[in-house]
Amino acid sequence: MYEPRSYRDKMIAEGLVSFRVVVKETDLHISACKELKKEAEDAVRKYRQELEGFIIKQPVFLSSLKPLDVPPTAPHIVKRMSEAARKADVGPMAAVAGAIAELVGKELEPLSSEIIVENGGDIFIHTLKSRTIAIFAGDSPLSNRVGIEILPEQSPLGVCASAGKVGHSLSFGSADVVVVLSKDTALADAAATSIGNKVRKVADIEKALNWGKAVDGILGIIVIKEDQVGAWGDLKLIPLSEQDPSA
Repeated sequence: MYEPRSYRDKMIAEGLVSFRVVVKETDLHISACKELKKEAEDAVRKYRQELEGFIIKQPVFLSSLKPLDVPPTAPHIVKRMSEAARKADVGPMAAVAGAIAELVGKELEPLSSEIIVENGGDIFIHTLKSRTIAIFAGDSPLSNRVGIEILPEQSPLGVCASAGKVGHSLSFGSADVVVVLSKDTALADAAATSIGNKVRKVADIEKALNWGKAVDGILGIIVIKEDQVGAWGDLKLIPLSEQDPSA
């Protein structure tokens, strides 16, 4: 079922050209130095075909809520998702949006010195200037009132979000939002889901942060539950007004 992504109306990537790419369930908002819609669509189709072909042979890959081993002959996207899921202790599909965002972004990097690929709240970013990513946190009073500053030297970087109350992703927690930063966008996606599963009340924030920071490859974590926020790692949170654009 399609869920309107109205938050994109506020996404402004200064100095870049933004365009949308939709292939089946994959719906990307991409910003680059020039329009690369055809190239992006070709990349999405390639990685979707690889993933869909593998799932036909291994249907459990689609439904498992636990990490799965895959054969050495598996497609690159499948291996990336499987490894991310193993580190985060979730099913491999918890990494799919982040994996596609990064792999498409990497395909476009030779054609554009800056790339931002957003896939349902999961972002791959390669930037040459400081940019701010606003954090949407559902009904929390902190929603869109705090952002993450991303510096050029931090990129390329994955910034992925998981929420227990909003969005299409499966979550067993009730955090308003969990955001994870990692050089591996698939891992950031899977870890955001795993950390979010551990937050049911405000008192769980510290426990969830402690679990997440022990995962190899995670650079930063933000957890928002109601009016409370917990953060850890190499990140800079900045206050936002309602008018501040993201990216």
